Amino acid sequence: MQRVQPAVVNVYAAKVVQNRNPLLDDPIFRRFFGVPGQQPEQMQRSLGSGVIVDASGLVVTNVHVIEGADQVKVSLSDKREFEAEILLKDSRTDLAVLRLKDSKEKFPTLDFTNSDELLVGDVVLAIGNPFGVGQTVTHGIISALARTQVGITDYQFFIQTDAAINPGNSGGALVDMSGKLAGINTAIYSRSGGSQGIGFAIPANMVRVVVASAKSGGKAVKRPWLGAKLQAVTPEIAESLGLRSPTGALVASVVSNGPAAKAGLKSSDLITGIDGQTVDDPNAFDYRFATRPLGGTAQIDVQRGGKPVKLTVALETAPDTGRNELVVTARSPFQGAKVSTITPAVADELHLDADTEGVVITDLGGDSAAASVGFQKGDIILAVNNLKISKTGDLEKAAGERPRLWRITLVRGGQQINVTLGG
Repeated sequence: MQRVQPAVVNVYAAKVVQNRNPLLDDPIFRRFFGVPGQQPEQMQRSLGSGVIVDASGLVVTNVHVIEGADQVKVSLSDKREFEAEILLKDSRTDLAVLRLKDSKEKFPTLDFTNSDELLVGDVVLAIGNPFGVGQTVTHGIISALARTQVGITDYQFFIQTDAAINPGNSGGALVDMSGKLAGINTAIYSRSGGSQGIGFAIPANMVRVVVASAKSGGKAVKRPWLGAKLQAVTPEIAESLGLRSPTGALVASVVSNGPAAKAGLKSSDLITGIDGQTVDDPNAFDYRFATRPLGGTAQIDVQRGGKPVKLTVALETAPDTGRNELVVTARSPFQGAKVSTITPAVADELHLDADTEGVVITDLGGDSAAASVGFQKGDIILAVNNLKISKTGDLEKAAGERPRLWRITLVRGGQQINVTLGG
């Protein structure tokens, strides 16, 4: 324990927010009582935990701990504080990697365990800073593995533990009895806000992939791309396929020229395993596939027409040329929206059908015009005032036109919506 604790740190994130006084919107009040630019600022602080995973000072925490922060500080167990820069944020796993600034020393670290070898009933320790009281260790067992119905991140494959995890523990370490990092504590199931014995951690094998991307200097995590859409096997589908139980991942569609198509995967194939590990559902497959190293191949076990087939899929990233990401600045309903031309990589990130074309909103500033109008991340913009939008440049041009009325066609959640807004 003495060896493990120094590698677990506290993460303090601060952001400046302006306190808006609604009276300042009144021109008469404003004339007598001040200028809008002089609104008082307030520091919002959030507290979480983190783990040093590299002696040079790389720290892993949760994205939700540092989201939107202007300033991030890391406090070690010996009370020293360092400013930290955010190297990489991966919202798909809710993992972020920080680097301690101005540090010339070697820091204590935690090694990763192979989280695929963990068993239900193994004793684990959760280390973090719950409720800001200081570093705390709680112990419990692994209650379940491969929890895939939790709905916290894109890659749903969590270690469930009954070790007490409370607010402030996010980003802290779940450690096995050999003192290795089994996972990063990320969420609790709670009716009261306190621990009720159901906590979730991101497995170490996923954390390892994100850290490797940060070490190689990438701004985004590079992962293998299958190039196929998978769906869960319902009891009805299982019956129609003659399966004893509804397990596996059913291939709904395959992208032409993607790795799956080249490997010979066909729609209505049932994926049952990858590299010797069984696959219970599409979330389990996504996790297993995403933690495979790029550049090699993976062996996929498939049931086709009741017969077992083995396929070899190349582990390569999704094509990402021509995304031409930009933030719309022209005064328009789109102002402040970050948009991207849909490439296979963008479609994969946002869970869109692989053959989707057009322009999608990838991010929104919280106080942007686009957010206040009601646009959402993942909205696909098809047309603006009868102009077809096929790349980000088209939207930028349309946003600069300043018409009296905006007629916008978009797709949200598979539904086409027509919107008319005043200019």
